Formats: sequence, structure tokens, C-alpha cells
Amino acid sequence: MHITASVFINDDESGLHEDYKKWLEGLAPFDASPQRYAHNRTGEDNADAHMKRQIMGREVVVAITDGRLDFGPWEQIFYGEFDGRRPKRVLVKVIGE
Repeated sequence: MHITASVFINDDESGLHEDYKKWLEGLAPFDASPQRYAHNRTGEDNADAHMKRQIMGREVVVAITDGRLDFGPWEQIFYGEFDGRRPKRVLVKVIGE
């Protein structure tokens, strides 16, 4: 994972995905200039992506029952990409029996 990417669990519904995009953009709007975000004064231009990731989280924990992911009826795991310029990786760790 990169510091500007997120993993989260929610409903796979297109309206909800659009709502998340609008909501996150309202909370941390993209602005590459150094005037809005101090982080952008370091030569970066992705302060908004860091904040969006902070809100959405960096990991999920999922129970496994009888060898299957134990989700609610509409739950799925999603990967949120807030700064698509960098290579990413995903780590899956299984803990337990």
C-alpha cells in the first residue's frame, strides 16, 4: 500500500461510490497549490490524497468462516486510490487457525 491509498469495506453500489467521491472532495478538495495545504510546500502536490486516505483507513479485518470470507449480504472490500501516480501493492495477511 502507498500512503495515499485506502482499503475499506462497504456496499458495492454505484450511487454510494459517487457519494464517497463527492463527500471526500468536499472534506479535502484537490488543490495542488501550496497556499491551501502546507504539505504541498515540500514539493509535493497531493496533500488532499493523504487526508482522504486518513479518513477512509488503511486496512480491514475480515473474519473467515469455513474457509470463506464472512461478509454481510452486500459487503465487499474496496481499494481507494487517491493519488494514482505511484506503483502500489496489496498485502494480505491471514492470522489464526
